[in-house]
Amino acid sequence: MPITTRLLGLAFASADALVEIDAQGRVGFALGAGPAAGQDVGALWTGKPLTELLHQGDHVLQTLMNSKAGARSAPLQILLTAGADRVRRASIRAFVLPQLAPAISCAIAYEGPAIPLGELDVPPLIDAERFLIDAPRIIDNSRDLAFGFLDVHGLEQLPEALADRVQRRIEATLQSAAVHGSSAAQITQERFALLRPETDKRDLAAEVVEAGRAEGAELAAESFTAPVPQGADSLCVLRAMRFAIEGCLKDGGLANPQIAFTESLKRTFRDAEAFRGVVKARDFQVHYQPIVRLDSRAVHHFEALARFNTPNGPAEAIRMAEELKMIEAFDLAVAEKVLKRMRAPGAGLLKMAINVSGASLGDDTYVENLLKMTSGSPEERKRLIVEVTETSALADLEAANRRLAALRETGIKVCIDDFGAGATSYDYVRKLPVDAVKIDGDLVGGLGDPMTQGLIRGFVDLCRSMKLETIAEMIETDQVADQLKALGVEYGQGWLFGRAEAEPRTQLASAAPIRRRGAVEAWG
Repeated sequence: MPITTRLLGLAFASADALVEIDAQGRVGFALGAGPAAGQDVGALWTGKPLTELLHQGDHVLQTLMNSKAGARSAPLQILLTAGADRVRRASIRAFVLPQLAPAISCAIAYEGPAIPLGELDVPPLIDAERFLIDAPRIIDNSRDLAFGFLDVHGLEQLPEALADRVQRRIEATLQSAAVHGSSAAQITQERFALLRPETDKRDLAAEVVEAGRAEGAELAAESFTAPVPQGADSLCVLRAMRFAIEGCLKDGGLANPQIAFTESLKRTFRDAEAFRGVVKARDFQVHYQPIVRLDSRAVHHFEALARFNTPNGPAEAIRMAEELKMIEAFDLAVAEKVLKRMRAPGAGLLKMAINVSGASLGDDTYVENLLKMTSGSPEERKRLIVEVTETSALADLEAANRRLAALRETGIKVCIDDFGAGATSYDYVRKLPVDAVKIDGDLVGGLGDPMTQGLIRGFVDLCRSMKLETIAEMIETDQVADQLKALGVEYGQGWLFGRAEAEPRTQLASAAPIRRRGAVEAWG
């Protein structure tokens, strides 16, 4: 057949190399530059099976052979052998001229230089947890970033072998776009997230669809991108990311991840700055709720509870402060106010319990500052109790053990708050130096259940064997107080004995108790 006829079939697109394959998949004609410098594809490829020229390309040949006459195929991503242990990325498109059928005309366009085979090894994508751990470092050390979501539909329906090949293609595509390999993650089977340069405007959804097609898989994909603000606090960005990612993990995911992420980021920045201002200006109050001996109903000490000048309780602000590593400054600010009250004229020998988040015990700073604040009056330390809350788990129990031991050595007592509420309670009691445990209010509220009674009795027996004092919270009736006393609990706290008030009151009111309603109003 004249070469001009063939060129008519091959000239449908600009290309680096043009080939024609016969019905058996063998190259009958080739023209153009080879994948390695100085190669002539005419001499190199003619007469060889196409699969012999490709690195893992059986599926490519099958797709090309299914091309319809008169139609140009979508580009398929391929790897061409380019010498010993080297390959070159390329795309191939097919066109079937009716007068040349069943021969298939193909155009090949190279993408980048030839690379060693070893560079094709793509590590698996990290998971959501690892992504959130690595993100702050990447944001701190990079500029002009964008946060991207990618939804890929159709992966679940693929046969296992094909799904594995497609997965590797998707991993390679995302990692090539990510700022670092560790900034691309697989959130669910069909949802992905990454940090990418904001200036990179590639359509990742289209690239993933084409990558799937190159493997013979028909996928659908959507991508969403939102810029990371210049000068943004990496921890604020992290919290917004967590919000968006957790939304993706919920049933149905986010209707619009881009908007959700952007709005979450703005709200986080705003709330974080407001909280910093509150702590810096000490623009919050501390109220004091009595804790009594259940046998005599005499006040033993008070728990200091922070109150904010907002209609909402502090729970959400505290969670945000823990997430953004601002809780330590707040915990110390509360301690400062409590110590000031303990030193006020007429305070006598008031004993106070202050809350400390597990996050504040993540380094030595909190303990060092608290000891410095009490260094001028060592006797104060014997009237101070530190309640370790479970709102943020202690990441390093061994280090926390050392820090709490340093407090106890000076006379400051340590109490584990909300005992029984979380899975870590027993580890805390077993591995940390403590003096008391506070039984979680939800357990106290369930005293009508014999199983709950048995649990509390078991807690009390365990604590007694370890010489630990026990405190029950959220006591609202005399009946509950009497039940807890009968179970061996030593101290009680709740609206039966008094609300948290701006001034500690050692003489309890004899009026009928007010039942607790609604959400908890105070930190602690």
